[in-house]
Amino acid sequence: MPCQVVKVADVARPFITELKTKVATLPSPPLLLAFLANDDPAARKYAEWTAKTCADTGLRFKLVECPRTELEDRIVAANANADVHGIMVYYPVFGGTQDGYIQNTVSHRKDVEGLCHKYRYNMYHNIRFLDAEKTEKCIVPCTPLALVKILEHVGVYNRVLEEGDRLHGRTVTIVNRSEVVGRPLAALLANDGAKVYSVDVDGIMELHRGTGLKLRKHEVFETKITLREALAASDVVITGVPSPSYKIDTAQLKDGVVAVNFSTAKNFSDDITEKASIYVPSVGKVTVAMLERNLLRLHEYLVKNQGRG
Repeated sequence: MPCQVVKVADVARPFITELKTKVATLPSPPLLLAFLANDDPAARKYAEWTAKTCADTGLRFKLVECPRTELEDRIVAANANADVHGIMVYYPVFGGTQDGYIQNTVSHRKDVEGLCHKYRYNMYHNIRFLDAEKTEKCIVPCTPLALVKILEHVGVYNRVLEEGDRLHGRTVTIVNRSEVVGRPLAALLANDGAKVYSVDVDGIMELHRGTGLKLRKHEVFETKITLREALAASDVVITGVPSPSYKIDTAQLKDGVVAVNFSTAKNFSDDITEKASIYVPSVGKVTVAMLERNLLRLHEYLVKNQGRG
């Protein structure tokens, strides 16, 4: 069968339609406050794209440009501002551990990116709700969530199985272990039942929930498997290497593989369509849809909890 090249606009469309319907029922649309404290052209482009998409959906978006030395105080003020329903920051700001500190400064009640400690801890420990009654789902980082939705769309998730186990029997290689996308994505897929090979320049880690999914959450193991071996064993290969010179060797892939690229650069060669059954060349539109979805979810929680007060 010929390779199916997925247009992410088709994946994003039902989410956007649902978002517009929900926004239309609200007395006032939620406000997303975004902070830009760097000179990164890619961050500015993302900000412009987010502004346009929010306007199309009917959401309010405000970009705040400030020196990075003022960023922490601005975030603290936004946390306390009842008119602000979601907060995001365009990274990198300082780089390294200081950016991690900034991520944790954002209140979990307004963290549309799902990068604060509470959400990251819950994600890695397979805790899917904020409350014991299971009425408030945890916020998941936008790009990893977008990739999950894309995999669901193309049928990688087995809907016959119980929710939370629907990747059982799947092997996935992720060539990226960043704290923003690759590592959380590996955790999400492993918690959903997959065996995951997480690849970066320091080597390969293996994540899974044990034989027969006996573990409640995934565990991480050192492995001596090579990239060639991981690729040959994988039903799904996901790449996010930010370099136009990096290419996956198509010959090393399993026939019928599902190939997904979330890098701004093309990590697969043009002949990928000769080997893959499904090829997803980009994910951006779904990522922004998930950002908006997270905003609406946080707004819903804020309204509900204000009512209790």
